Amino acid sequence: MKTVGLIGGMSWESTATYYRLINQGIRNRCGGLHSAKMLLYSVDFAEIEALQSSGRWHEAGQLLAEAAVRLEKGGADLLLICTNTMHKVAAQVVAAVTLPLIHIAEATGAKIVQDGIEAVGLLGTRFTMEEQFYRSVLEDTFGLRVVVPTADDRRLVDKVIFNELCRGVIADNSRQEYLRIVDSLAAQGCGAIILGCTEIALLIGSGDTDLKLYDTTEIHAQQAVAMMLDQ
Repeated sequence: MKTVGLIGGMSWESTATYYRLINQGIRNRCGGLHSAKMLLYSVDFAEIEALQSSGRWHEAGQLLAEAAVRLEKGGADLLLICTNTMHKVAAQVVAAVTLPLIHIAEATGAKIVQDGIEAVGLLGTRFTMEEQFYRSVLEDTFGLRVVVPTADDRRLVDKVIFNELCRGVIADNSRQEYLRIVDSLAAQGCGAIILGCTEIALLIGSGDTDLKLYDTTEIHAQQAVAMMLDQ
């Protein structure tokens, strides 16, 4: 079994989900008392968020690159960035180490294409929904049609992520607003919705809507398990 290195803490709420899902995946694949060989470097999210908000992405990338170096020195064989948004600096992280990085958008896009879906709605932070670093992977690499909410709804989705979900607040009124947005994306021809922020699955899940939801945290964790056991 390979050792996975997690760059987490963005937020720790979803990083805890990564820890659980990867361990469950190893147990299910290996049986018995097996659990995951894992290293975690958890950043102070307040520092990262301040750099995001001020557009200082290179500095944020430096912090994640330094975390990756520490994980490599600690014995990690592969890396995960436990957040969708910070894949904006994925190239900076990859350049700092010799380890392979499992890209969350690539893992998600491959799964969607495998399922035969051509048009998807994308929920996430405003950076993920509005910039090209994430959408271009889905559109250019996998040929998907990606639809995002209206400007007002993008602001709402982003606000709930940072003001509620990253702080461990799960509010029913926010769930209903998210489901309204999901319905609006379905009305635009989306056959599924990407939960493109690792916290969104804390708020809505498959039991809340008939539309297929792609939980990027779960997909990312499953890909990590597969690579950890690939000899």
